[in-house]
Amino acid sequence: MGLGLDLIYGGAALLSSPVWVTTMAARGKLRTDWPARLGRCDPWPRTRRDGHLVPRVLIHAVSVGEVNAVRELVADLARDHEVAVSVTTDTGIARARGVFAPPVRVVRYPFDFSGAVRSVLDAVQPDAVALAELELWPNFTQACECRGIPIAIVNGRLSERSFRRSLKVRPLLSPMFHRVAAVGAQTDDYAARFRAMGVAHERVQVVGTMKWDTARIADTVEGADALAAALGIDRSKPLVVAGSTEPLEHALLRDAVPAGVQLLCAPRKPEWFEDAARDLAGCARRSTGACGSATGRFLLDTIGELRMAYALADVVVVGRSFGELHGSDMIEPVALGKATLIGPRWGDFAEPAQALLAAGGLMQAERRQLAAALGGLLNDPAHRARMAQAGRAVIRARQGATARNAAMVRAALAARQGSTAHARG
Repeated sequence: MGLGLDLIYGGAALLSSPVWVTTMAARGKLRTDWPARLGRCDPWPRTRRDGHLVPRVLIHAVSVGEVNAVRELVADLARDHEVAVSVTTDTGIARARGVFAPPVRVVRYPFDFSGAVRSVLDAVQPDAVALAELELWPNFTQACECRGIPIAIVNGRLSERSFRRSLKVRPLLSPMFHRVAAVGAQTDDYAARFRAMGVAHERVQVVGTMKWDTARIADTVEGADALAAALGIDRSKPLVVAGSTEPLEHALLRDAVPAGVQLLCAPRKPEWFEDAARDLAGCARRSTGACGSATGRFLLDTIGELRMAYALADVVVVGRSFGELHGSDMIEPVALGKATLIGPRWGDFAEPAQALLAAGGLMQAERRQLAAALGGLLNDPAHRARMAQAGRAVIRARQGATARNAAMVRAALAARQGSTAHARG
């Protein structure tokens, strides 16, 4: 399979190069670590404890969201394992290096060429692999299978639209799903979809979402006051913070925020920063060091500071829910006690959204209702306080998925070690 897939990958990359090179250049992504993407990875020597090799786990997190989601899982497994975290995107790598310190190692996840995959696996030498949510590639999964490395999917999620697309090419994808040793699915629906794609029934369990565990309930966030001072936010005036926004939302938010209310937008992707700055004319941009805005608009065009911004908000709007995409994580601002508002599109976060909406810890509005919803929340502190209390209660009641995912990974490791010992015996 390796050589055939390599030829397909190479041909597809060559034929589509005018498109992807132009797109990456426009987004400023051509200056990336190409050698690492093609498999360059410094060797990581194994260590021994009490005469035995310390077990090692490779946890793969695609980008920033997945990196944030696996923080507690990494901490749990690192108590008795060596842990490497692989990341695909540049923003994800930057976030991972800011979150994880030695002895946890951060590496680049390679393109799925067989040589690149072999190189990374040779360097990291994992005893088990944990994939956050779902990131299956044929050469990678086959290489793990050949080496006897169990693959677990943690915080497993297979959205309805991804499932529909996958079913159309199920014969091509099912071999990868057959190779999965364990799935910790977030919901019953996700579990059923993994089984339908070919994961053995007994290998799938419903453990909940780890995002509940990464939510740190707090009334203050270190660095928030410094961020407000640096941007010149007027703490005497109300502030709406819109996090993880997409391009279609900035003008909508600008027009929906009541007069006299400040607006801070934090686009989800760096390539959206410039368009956001144009839509938020007169905004103070974090990246430029600008302090103060005559229009009361602010642009958080940096990575890793959104939680600080949420801590400053009177009302939070969760982005990618009023445009064409499918929602962003609403748990973090709720954990900070913020009245949180989402739009009509939140399919990627259906389970937490439904739980919070049902309890009154989250509000939903259509695009045409956004201005009225913001005005109502800003004028009703008691309502905001009730939402915060209800939302935090939901979070506390649903925590614990990280420990269940960690136990699943440890079980997969133990099974592998047991089979290895049996084979040697």
